[in-house]
Amino acid sequence: MHPALLFAALPALLVAQETPTTLKDQKALAVTIYNDNLALVKDLREVRLPKGETRLAFQEVSAQIRPETALLRNLTAPQGFWVAEQNFDFDLLTPQKLLEKYVGEKVTVVRSVPNAEGAGAKEIREEATVLATNNGTVLQFADRIETSALGRIIYPKVPGNLRARPTLVISLNSSADKAQQLELSYLTGGLSWRADYVANLSSDEKTLDLSGWVTLTNQSGAAYPNATLQLVAGDVNRARQRPERGYAVAEMAVKSMAPAPKMAEESLFEYHLYTLDRPTTLAVNQTKQVALLSASGVPVRKEYLLQGQNYYYSGSYGDLGEKQKVGVFVEFDNKESSHLGMPLPKGILRVYKRDSEGRAQFVGEDNVDHTPKNELVRLKLGEAFDVTAKRKQTDYKSLGRQGKFGFVHESAFEVVLKNAKKEPVTVSLLEPMPGDWEVLQSSHPLTKETAGTARFKVTVPAEGSATLTYRVRVKW
Repeated sequence: MHPALLFAALPALLVAQETPTTLKDQKALAVTIYNDNLALVKDLREVRLPKGETRLAFQEVSAQIRPETALLRNLTAPQGFWVAEQNFDFDLLTPQKLLEKYVGEKVTVVRSVPNAEGAGAKEIREEATVLATNNGTVLQFADRIETSALGRIIYPKVPGNLRARPTLVISLNSSADKAQQLELSYLTGGLSWRADYVANLSSDEKTLDLSGWVTLTNQSGAAYPNATLQLVAGDVNRARQRPERGYAVAEMAVKSMAPAPKMAEESLFEYHLYTLDRPTTLAVNQTKQVALLSASGVPVRKEYLLQGQNYYYSGSYGDLGEKQKVGVFVEFDNKESSHLGMPLPKGILRVYKRDSEGRAQFVGEDNVDHTPKNELVRLKLGEAFDVTAKRKQTDYKSLGRQGKFGFVHESAFEVVLKNAKKEPVTVSLLEPMPGDWEVLQSSHPLTKETAGTARFKVTVPAEGSATLTYRVRVKW
């Protein structure tokens, strides 16, 4: 249509008859949810449109729809179909809202009063004007003003700007008077997902069984029945123009069940797309879990790690702690050879192990970032109870300035590791060393992990102890 004709038609469109559409007209629904409280909804409905101008009331859309992203397509008769205007009506019908809309208007107040004979009651109806609804109701009757309505209020009609449910009102032109398939797509807040993983560690701590679950939360103010569900994992950039509404997520209950089929996975741009193999319903204010993946017999490695600090090497400190914590880590490879090999969305991985009576006990959890195929998954589960460390600085001297270096320090250390377990353990000591450093002497072999890190590995016998000693010269 020529632009001049389009604008000439707008006044007629604004007063055109309204055609409603509800979920009863829905033929297909697809929901794609992103990590950051964002979802793309594609809602296909079959609606009988009159020929010419009409106002389509697309009801039961998300209450957190971003109207500027809405796009309506006509899949049946696109020729001659165009949209002139759209409005999102989110002022929903409630008793208080209805009262507020009638400020300055007349209503009928109905009261029940006892009969003069004392038997039963009769109704008295009075007309009143609503003056205000701020912190209470102010009504003006013919002979008085009252600050509360001692009865029920009858309204002549529902104002046109109040809706029973969130509605996108679209002024459009249809080229035919017939049933047409219309697809509305839009972005919305209030829908979120995250991955939750449950791992059961074997008794010998050599393998684990892994289950992945997707936790979905719907706080968008709308239901999505029998929807095709897709999830996008990755950090999608978004232009921040206004604060997003907050949302809550519920903790997933640990379940013990047979392995579920994996969600289909594919690459999408620089992200990963997961598709549920069946339709699902996302009810209003609901959190639900669907299976993401399952794997059995995944080889796992356990590590005891004592983490040092780089300030140890630039001064005299003496005793560096009566008892230092030894961290417990497990790691596994996300590879097909390890019975995995599927890109893992970020989430929380909780680890369980069965006790002597066969009861599963929680042994720790950690965050997992987006992990591609063939990458390492490493988790810190806690601090060791039976493996302890005590570190002290046995010698220190400053060698002053040397050449281009500011200062040169030389330090000697002793680390005593104790093991109360009935089997030997190997403890890794990761020592961050500043500047230009050199280990002059060491009781155990070391590897240069990075330019600023040395790693020692010390085997501690069962119910015994082992001592690491080393001397370092640092220039910086």
